[in-house]
Amino acid sequence: MPQTRARRAHAPDAASRPDRKAAILLAAEKLFAQYGYHAVSIRQIAAEAGVPPALVGYYWGAKHEMFHAIFAHWRSTIDERLSLLRAALDGPRPTVHDVVQAFAEPVLQLRASPEGEYYALLVARELMYRTPDTDRVLAEMFDPMAHAFIDALHQLRPEWPRARAAWAYQFAMGALLHHLVDYRVQRLSNGENTPNDAAAAPLLIDFITAGIQAALPTPASKETPP
Repeated sequence: MPQTRARRAHAPDAASRPDRKAAILLAAEKLFAQYGYHAVSIRQIAAEAGVPPALVGYYWGAKHEMFHAIFAHWRSTIDERLSLLRAALDGPRPTVHDVVQAFAEPVLQLRASPEGEYYALLVARELMYRTPDTDRVLAEMFDPMAHAFIDALHQLRPEWPRARAAWAYQFAMGALLHHLVDYRVQRLSNGENTPNDAAAAPLLIDFITAGIQAALPTPASKETPP
């Protein structure tokens, strides 16, 4: 009981809790996205959020719990992608292009938004530079969705083994992740292309679609190109 009273006595004012709690999570998301999970300390997160280090643990627990909380907070993006995938497959003539749109568009929209920029970068970084600590969270959050998209590609291309559809999914993921984090395109295009330009989204979707169709070819009569 004395410990409970002491904790309550040092707890932040109730009116400020939501803002502080959200600020800490946003700070962690930003720093993890910029430097990687293992390179960021609790003290750095606290400094970024403008709170005492003790409050980080008070609200979110250990660093790995905060990492998990970030992905849980954005779970709606995964749900949106799965919902779009179901809608595409329920259509009269689902195509690879439909599946790729469901796969990529919500992520591209998130990357272009001020609220989702750091989360999109965090996902891209941790999927590319995964470690055992972060991989557990990524497997929990993203593997079920990945299986759903691989199953969808296999449904559209049943003449190929599912394992080949898994390769196609991984290649598609590589193109999407690179686009999320790339800034070199501005230099390579002599300044004509802007990194993460929303106008490039249809081009990327068409590119991924063509790549999957090349990896999982089928007679032209089975699908009309978008």
